[in-house]
Amino acid sequence: MTDPILQFEQAALWMLWGAMALASALTLTVVLSRVVLAVQAARLRRAERRYGDLIRRTLEGDGTALRALVESPPRDRITIGRLLVAPLIADRNPQRIASARRIAQAISLGDVVRRLFNSRLWWRRVAALRAVGLLQARNGTAAVVAALEDPDANVRDAALDSLADLQDPAALPAIVVHLHDSSLQRGRREAALAAFGTECESFLLDLSHVDPTHRLNYARALAIVGTHLSRRTLCEWAADSRPEVRAASFDALAHTGLDEPSAALAINALDSGDVLVRAMAAAALKGWSGSGDAASHLLQHLDDAWPVAVRAARSLQAMGAGGLPALEQRAARQDLGGTLARQMLWEMEVRP
Repeated sequence: MTDPILQFEQAALWMLWGAMALASALTLTVVLSRVVLAVQAARLRRAERRYGDLIRRTLEGDGTALRALVESPPRDRITIGRLLVAPLIADRNPQRIASARRIAQAISLGDVVRRLFNSRLWWRRVAALRAVGLLQARNGTAAVVAALEDPDANVRDAALDSLADLQDPAALPAIVVHLHDSSLQRGRREAALAAFGTECESFLLDLSHVDPTHRLNYARALAIVGTHLSRRTLCEWAADSRPEVRAASFDALAHTGLDEPSAALAINALDSGDVLVRAMAAAALKGWSGSGDAASHLLQHLDDAWPVAVRAARSLQAMGAGGLPALEQRAARQDLGGTLARQMLWEMEVRP
């Protein structure tokens, strides 16, 4: 009876010592981390005091200040680069970007960036990508495109942000190809595409004809950058067998604007069996004043599922005088459609 108790006490004692050692190690880790952060912050403050005024004067065209930056110790180049690039996040003035790029070239910041690109630490690779993008250094486009295949997700996301800032047409094919890469954040993929605007529309249309599998992604992209040139293709996709593609097509048509044939398709799609398709078709008819009596068809869907009803109401509201009679007709009812109609009329400052 005694031996098990002694063994338990010894085991408990070892566990206690182990817990104390673990707690001490964690405390030491936290303290060391705080010390390192404090040292880095102190170094950055010293660098700001030493180089901040020089950078400001250099941006204003002071050659003496530029020579002082060029003669600065190599170990300070990363810090100078950080002080130079950080303000560009909020200030995208082209003249300031061009001036910052000239300073970066003068102090050979490109050599530093290339070393960071090859770093094993992901946050250093991210810093290099941000610098290239913010400085719009298009000689680094190839390296940024290559970073889209980086094993670290943070680096891949930073590469997309950098390409959006660069706006280099040479990177457009890579951005469009990676439009289907679900490992990249959808918002970032779309932002990179939006940075090029309508420049990429024809390229998207060409690819969509040979790659129907990814038609959904192309439709989403055209909802951002499409123009009337995409309308015919989007009308064809509105008959796709996949409801998500049909919905995305009507969403894109809402962006490009309707003509008579596409408006007729949207009106017919209000009777679709898929809620999302009906909702996007209703949204596409927003403000439509052409043929087809869209207002009466939208009126019938104020009692539909909520995604459809609210978009139908907004579209009627956007029609102005064309949608006003339909809203006033429904406003007298005490159901969902009546509530939506009264809300739309109240926003239009028309009291039912």
